[in-house]
Amino acid sequence: MGALLFSSCSKSEPTPETPIAAVASQDVSAPGFPEGFETGTKTAYTTGSVTLGSGSWTLNDALLGNTTADHKTGAQSARVRNSGSLSMNFDLTGGAGVVTVGHARYGTDANGTWELWASGNSGASYAKVGSTVTSTTTTLSTASFTVNLAGTVRLQVRKTDASTNRLNFDNITVESYSGTTTPTGGSKKFLFDGSHGELAGNADWVLDVNSGVASRYPTPAQSGITSSSPETFWTGAVSAWGVALVKLGHTVEQLPTGTAISYGNTANPQDLANYSVFVVDEPNVIFSAAEKTAIMQFVQNGGGLFMITDHIISDRNNDGYDSPQIWNDLMTNNTVKANPFGFSINSDNIVENSSNVQTGTNPIMNGSQGLVSQLSFHNGATMTLNPTANTSVQGLVWRSTAGQGNNLAMAASSTFGTGRVMIIGDSSPADDGTGSPGNTVYNGWGENVSTPRLHLNASLWLAKLQ
Repeated sequence: MGALLFSSCSKSEPTPETPIAAVASQDVSAPGFPEGFETGTKTAYTTGSVTLGSGSWTLNDALLGNTTADHKTGAQSARVRNSGSLSMNFDLTGGAGVVTVGHARYGTDANGTWELWASGNSGASYAKVGSTVTSTTTTLSTASFTVNLAGTVRLQVRKTDASTNRLNFDNITVESYSGTTTPTGGSKKFLFDGSHGELAGNADWVLDVNSGVASRYPTPAQSGITSSSPETFWTGAVSAWGVALVKLGHTVEQLPTGTAISYGNTANPQDLANYSVFVVDEPNVIFSAAEKTAIMQFVQNGGGLFMITDHIISDRNNDGYDSPQIWNDLMTNNTVKANPFGFSINSDNIVENSSNVQTGTNPIMNGSQGLVSQLSFHNGATMTLNPTANTSVQGLVWRSTAGQGNNLAMAASSTFGTGRVMIIGDSSPADDGTGSPGNTVYNGWGENVSTPRLHLNASLWLAKLQ
């Protein structure tokens, strides 16, 4: 973090405001989903119904394929030709929020197009959701659709190009949707990683440090935080972030060094399944194979992952790995899916205050915590987006001279399975300027009001509260 550059930065926005209360809409996985097409047998294209894990589906000009030419996760996936379709014969009684569909070209067939349709009257009529999708690759990509229908909902996947080119579909996920503005889940639990060198060198990317360790529970106890508590309530360099989350009614913990990152291990009290969001700010130790699987499965099954990287050549513990390399290794070298999030981190190092931001109603850029109009980097890395790998990926902030496309993104988001992912390319914005004794840190959090808004909006979005 090239922090000495702060002294020359212009501040075009006033001091950060106290966070306002969050407005939320709740989304949880629908019963029976994700649908992986692993149960049931249908070997012919003739129209027929088959019982799958989620319920009965009608496959029209479609079958369940299990050949080497069928692109899939697991043993089989749906294969559709001509103007075929996959139709639910049952209602989702909890509505449908975000729906994701894995898709690919079958075998060596040419590209094909398809759409998602939804019915709110048990299949009597359907309406198209989102845009038409083109399947262009022979590896499964993920398309994301915001349905946001309460009550009873049925879904249908329709192949639309009418050609003999075949498409594979797999891993359909559905989030239930209440349509309310009150979070049914109430307080969410956020876990900040302190186990991967976040305290190495001059780094201090934790909430609080006690006797040189990021202990599970920051001290003093968060129950003592009130609306007027300062961010210096704790001593870590991202304490302002944690204190702000507690003020919004949530719970924060840290994962200490030596504690395993696991998912589905009931013997581990800090298993990721016990949390809504996992925050990892500039890791300096590479994730083990088991940890990478745990993180991927956590997101795939509904968790939120907040990724923060730093610039290339920022190896604070001199173990040969910079945070961009660690994150890229997670995404390309895991047992769940290669490039699942649709972005990679570039080996660059930029210093810039950019107001080249996505505008409109995006909940991260214009959420309950306020409008985000800029992002300041003090030696950070950019991302390259790959919508072919994951159609849900989108840039949020770009370099000032870049187009709002797939290159030179400074912040981005995507979905994977029923989970959500956020990445910021620099650790400086989250730095609140107060850290452990002996560490020199700088107040990026207080540089302008957009910084806390971006981090808090993203935190709530990852927790499915907006």
